Amino acid sequence: MMGGTPLQFGKVLVFFGIIFIILGVLWIAGSKVSFFGFGRLPGDIAYKGKNFQFYFPIVSCLVLSVVLTLVFWVVSILVKRP
Repeated sequence: MMGGTPLQFGKVLVFFGIIFIILGVLWIAGSKVSFFGFGRLPGDIAYKGKNFQFYFPIVSCLVLSVVLTLVFWVVSILVKRP
């Protein structure tokens, strides 16, 4: 198991399970309530023409990238602990 004990692997699975539960709840609630404008942050590119609409959430993607980087960094630290 990638050099770890089954107990450590179990902890990682529980951690990811909790993360997936939190993401699922946010996903369900997000359809009803916008979380601080996420997806429509300042800096996101939106263009509405007569017969054309373009939207690219560049700032939202950057925020999501930073959050996921921090989460995976913390997980890697927890996995490397003896």
